Amino acid sequence: MKVLVTGAEGYIGAVLGPILASAGFDVVGLDTGYYSHASLFHDKSAARIPAVIRKDVRQIQAEDLKGFDAVVHLAELSNDPLGEHSPDVTFAINHRGSVQLAQAAKAAGVKRFVYTSSCSVYGVAEGVVDETSATNPQTAYAQCKVLVEKDVAELATDSFTPTFLRNATAYGASPSMRFDIVLNNLAGLAWTQHKIAMTSDGTPWRPLVHIRDIASAILCALQAPSEVVRNQIYNVGDTGSNYQIREVAAIVADTFPDCELSYGPPSGDNRSYRVNFDKIQTQLPGFKCEWDVRRGAQELLEVYQRIQMSETVFQHAAFTRLKSLTYLVKTGQVDSDFYWAS
Repeated sequence: MKVLVTGAEGYIGAVLGPILASAGFDVVGLDTGYYSHASLFHDKSAARIPAVIRKDVRQIQAEDLKGFDAVVHLAELSNDPLGEHSPDVTFAINHRGSVQLAQAAKAAGVKRFVYTSSCSVYGVAEGVVDETSATNPQTAYAQCKVLVEKDVAELATDSFTPTFLRNATAYGASPSMRFDIVLNNLAGLAWTQHKIAMTSDGTPWRPLVHIRDIASAILCALQAPSEVVRNQIYNVGDTGSNYQIREVAAIVADTFPDCELSYGPPSGDNRSYRVNFDKIQTQLPGFKCEWDVRRGAQELLEVYQRIQMSETVFQHAAFTRLKSLTYLVKTGQVDSDFYWAS
């Protein structure tokens, strides 16, 4: 199977590409290159895939996708702060760009389209939610995820199989690292400052999932019979990996030596949700989560020790998505619509 991975040089893509290649897929990447200069470490098990098409996902046409059997779509503005920074551009890329990509894939004869959605679509929820629960998106990022799921689902036919993976909050080591997600950030603070001084009380709930478990879900979705996964939504994670943020902080502080932990007042951010992951564990053939937060924190400690990560590296704009794109716009390399200026 020949697979195009959009966002191949991003946080998940840098790990996913080699995993698909080692499973026997013919993998080609597509990436606009916002983060291609950044690499936290070199790891043969997560080497960047060699063939990368340098193009904005908004500019993809059907002829670009001829010959591919599947598209795995990761290339979107990747979190709530970045999405809220420029909502109009977020909708242009994350909603309209993603739907146009799916339409082009269908027109080109691509048979499978795996879309990485997010559990953030649940927003604020009482109790435990699953794939049948109402969505309640609180941000432009999450709103776009809901819209893409709806619009791409309408494209499904016997010969075009979309699958929607609602990922829990990701964590884990990647060469194209992100320090703007909760576990990676807390671990970075613990390593560089030996303290985690939280600015909130940490009571909101979040489900967390390792990027290698996300990659495993994508692999299983590509390998499963099309009639099993066509137009299916799967929450990606494990029901046992729902945590209050204060629990995550405590695990990190316990893992990193000589780390002090303190909490702040309640936050104005009302996003809080717990998610049931029974469907993916029982209905997506071959899938099982292998990671939990404690193992993930230990992995990050080992990586930070190995590369002797400094405070300068931890704070570098290259590893925080909003900082990266703000810098590119400020220096005129990218215009206000996030197109490269040259």
